Amino acid sequence: MEMKNIPFATTDWTTVETVEVKGETGTGYWKTREFDTINVHMVEYSAGYLADHWCDKGHILFCIEGELNTELKDGRTFTLTAGMTYQVADNTTAHRSSTKTGAKLFIVD
Repeated sequence: MEMKNIPFATTDWTTVETVEVKGETGTGYWKTREFDTINVHMVEYSAGYLADHWCDKGHILFCIEGELNTELKDGRTFTLTAGMTYQVADNTTAHRSSTKTGAKLFIVD
């Protein structure tokens, strides 16, 4: 990832528009800032959320609150709790998220 054309700035996430994204079950609430070729997201998943698709996009994901389950298309599963991260490159490992209890995440992709 090359970070370029991004002047220093701060983000007050309380002022960023929230977009509601329905999962197969549950709902995601996404706030997104775009910086050149990089997107930064604050995401909250409701309890019972299950993504409605497999994702091939690369991410650096930080779990702020709650518990996030990540299932890989090859069958492996991982659980992130507050303070944990995962990293994955574009087009390498298809994955999808779910949470029983809800989760708050910070994602860069």
